Amino acid sequence: MASVMNEVDLLRRIPLFSQIDTTKLKLLALASERLTYAPDQVVVRQGDVGDAAFVIVSGSADVVIGDEGEEVVVASVGPNDIVGEIAILCDVPRTATIRATGELDVLKITKDRFVRMLSDFPELSIGVMRVLADRLARTTQELSSAQAELAGRG
Repeated sequence: MASVMNEVDLLRRIPLFSQIDTTKLKLLALASERLTYAPDQVVVRQGDVGDAAFVIVSGSADVVIGDEGEEVVVASVGPNDIVGEIAILCDVPRTATIRATGELDVLKITKDRFVRMLSDFPELSIGVMRVLADRLARTTQELSSAQAELAGRG
């Protein structure tokens, strides 16, 4: 039970899960899988079917788009970040590759469990929307900056 409570404490530190009661967090901890990735190991690959979301426990990873040889790092993620949720929420292929930049520990939450959590906990749904809206705002800003830079070259 000590390891389950360790996982519950870990989940509680993640802003997305901080308001969920302990009993529900125990269920989530029991239903999730703790995985470790080596440096440069791929967690998910762009284009693959989205079957799970991942909460980063420790370490960091790059979010990469493009084909091998022509990849672009579009973001870096670290502890308490959640990745992989877009593909399971939208039923689309993975939008990016996630690659560990060092040793990476994650909690893997399956699609069924993640979707069930969203329906059971409206506050979690709001948190996920905030994460996605923040990413969209950042991406929009980066695109605007890139557009302005390209226009300045022309």
